[in-house]
Amino acid sequence: MKSNNIILTGFMGSGKSTIGRILAKEFNTYFLDTDVLIESFENKTISDIFKNEGEEAFRKMEKKCFEWIKNSVTNTIISVGGGLPVYVPEIKEAGRVIYLRVEFEDILKRMNDEEIKKRPLFQDVKKAKELFKKRDKIYAELADIIIENNDLNKTVRLIKDYYAGDK
Repeated sequence: MKSNNIILTGFMGSGKSTIGRILAKEFNTYFLDTDVLIESFENKTISDIFKNEGEEAFRKMEKKCFEWIKNSVTNTIISVGGGLPVYVPEIKEAGRVIYLRVEFEDILKRMNDEEIKKRPLFQDVKKAKELFKKRDKIYAELADIIIENNDLNKTVRLIKDYYAGDK
């Protein structure tokens, strides 16, 4: 049986955590961020995991986190790391998937130096843009709905309407 979770996907800096927190308040439910969960489970930052253990180790942690969510979490707003849908294509098993789409150039404008530093795969902007192009297609294929996240209030309203079945 499919869970009633709302899973927010999108590239780094697309607003998943911001939108997720707002939706959790609106729906009077919980919000989880898989990157924060992994940091908590491992007692390490994502940057440290990438630096000391590598991306492959991180992806295994992400998969383990997803399995826990799939088997244990319901009625929750979940923000997943930008790579999770790429490495966990069965993402829909844990809930409805909403792709918060933002143009790469707009993501760059949104993020400050501190936010970029926290994201190991954003250190080389040219490579990050290539990664964005690859992931954009995957996010779109896996999504139940795609929302252009250019306006916070509009995005929240569209998600609430979609989840209520009032498309």
